[in-house]
Amino acid sequence: MTHIETELFGVAFWSMLETIQMAFIGTIVGVAIAFPLSILSARNLNSKYVYGPVRAILAAIRTFPSILWAMLFVIMVGLGTFAGVLAIIMYTVGFVAKLQYEVIETIDSDPMDAVSSIGVSKWQLIRYVVFPESASHFLSQMLYMFDYNVRQSSILGIVGAGGIGFYIIKHIEFFEYGKATVFMIVVLITVLIIDWGSVKIRDKYIIKSQHGMEVTAK
Repeated sequence: MTHIETELFGVAFWSMLETIQMAFIGTIVGVAIAFPLSILSARNLNSKYVYGPVRAILAAIRTFPSILWAMLFVIMVGLGTFAGVLAIIMYTVGFVAKLQYEVIETIDSDPMDAVSSIGVSKWQLIRYVVFPESASHFLSQMLYMFDYNVRQSSILGIVGAGGIGFYIIKHIEFFEYGKATVFMIVVLITVLIIDWGSVKIRDKYIIKSQHGMEVTAK
């Protein structure tokens, strides 16, 4: 593994870029689907006849890890990145929706009762109370899922779902560990950069939120 072939860094870069694109699209679409499902799954916003079936569906989605979803979609739509994106979307929906409805259920009931007492609609309650109260958690979940999906996308190529994992498993199968090391180094560097960027975004958001709360208080 110490015999690294530096000429492969170009291929590794472009395959990693493909992996990032898969993770980004899958995360954005998955989060967009997960948020309304999390609203329907919250017990403090819906009756058991609504949140019960939705939670059951989300539990079924979470039953399978993304690698198994990738195998299923490879069978359904064929080899390539499209199957990988679909797998990431499914896993993101199940995971983010569960985290978000748990956050929504922990929201202080006082502001919700105060707003509900003036006769607002459920949409207005969600817009002016639920979303502002859970926005910071939602942002953290989205950043975490993107970070996770980048790492997860790196192995979806094992089952033919595209990304840098295809090259890693190919070189390992042929005992070309030096070549595989090049691709793993690129994955490591990418994950570290994304982790650093996520921290910066969270810090900036928290500072901005705290400043807004101070201005409101004054």
